[in-house]
Amino acid sequence: MKILKKPRLLILLTLTVVAAATVTVVMVIQANRMETLSPREERDRAASGAGVPSGQVDCRKVKCIALTFDGNPGEPTDRLMDLLKEYKAPSTFFLEGRRIHKFPDVVRRIAKEGHEIGDHTWTHAVLTDVSDAQIRDELRRTARAIASITGSEPTLMRPPQGRTDDRVSKVSKELRMAQVLWTVTAKDYETDDTALITERILAGADRDGIILLHPLHKGTVPAMPSILKALSKQGYTFVTVSQLLAPAKAEPGKIYK
Repeated sequence: MKILKKPRLLILLTLTVVAAATVTVVMVIQANRMETLSPREERDRAASGAGVPSGQVDCRKVKCIALTFDGNPGEPTDRLMDLLKEYKAPSTFFLEGRRIHKFPDVVRRIAKEGHEIGDHTWTHAVLTDVSDAQIRDELRRTARAIASITGSEPTLMRPPQGRTDDRVSKVSKELRMAQVLWTVTAKDYETDDTALITERILAGADRDGIILLHPLHKGTVPAMPSILKALSKQGYTFVTVSQLLAPAKAEPGKIYK
């Protein structure tokens, strides 16, 4: 009997690990199956004859793409914004809240130079794994921190890892924020290879696409000149997520990609 105990224990441990992995996979599949709305669909739903704000690009007529950046607003965000300014590329920054007050000048510059600021939670918590109260706290604290510097609370949020569900959608709606996912990512969190990051972005880029990048990873900002130059040559006009949706407006709680 003693000889059998270890194999049984190993079997039980294996079954536990498999069960936990299965739960995680099921949650990701459920999140991916949730209804998402494309920018093009939203523009088509807009009232007939509706126009975009004066001086703003009309993505019904122009080949648009939205660059989005996730993370803390620290170095090298300034260097990134220098490049975005050079290529006339207004973008959307989804900021984590916990270090915002360490870089108020950077946050102000993001807003002043015409970029859009979204909410990326306070601690980068996976929202599907926490309580409703914590979802609310993660988003609300960050929104208030952004507003304390820029004067405006964000109307867009991005759930960390793109993980969302009905509870996250409900709280997002309550806080009057729409959810924004992406159509292409460089997975720059797993490589510092600037050529590979560039290749992945250009391979996935398409009209009305939403690109996800992370400035704080070492290979990302060095890849940006090549990405911006190539997309410009391909005829893309860079816009913020809200500009991509115009004349429609992002609806709180809904998921866009």
